[in-house]
Amino acid sequence: MPLDEAKKKILLAEDDVDDRDFFADFLGDRTDIRLLPGLTTGVEVIEYLNGVSLSELLPDVIILDQNMPKLTGLETLSYIRSNERFSRIHVVIYSTYVGQELVDECLKRGGSLVKSKPVSKDGYNMMMDEILAVCKSVPVG
Repeated sequence: MPLDEAKKKILLAEDDVDDRDFFADFLGDRTDIRLLPGLTTGVEVIEYLNGVSLSELLPDVIILDQNMPKLTGLETLSYIRSNERFSRIHVVIYSTYVGQELVDECLKRGGSLVKSKPVSKDGYNMMMDEILAVCKSVPVG
């Protein structure tokens, strides 16, 4: 297996350009992930997923900002879970504020994890470590 296949493909949907830049800057040098081009809305995520012709090209993990225009992270998660083709993708909701209601609703809709938005490079790396650990230990669905 080529080395690149071992990397988890990560797709971020985040409408705030600064947060997208932090994500890319802080995680871009990791060797265990491959960051896919960032998207800004849940609608773009749906269009992206529907445009991928080969299942092996789908992301392994989608990280959704909860508060996006057009579709929230939870609404986008519901769409992803409604399509069998995307059933093996881990979906993480992240937000500035994470309350128990958001956690409960995310898990109810089939999400893998809910995380607070990090504020430092160490925070982003710890978040990614936790996401990758969940991907290894928790089956989707």
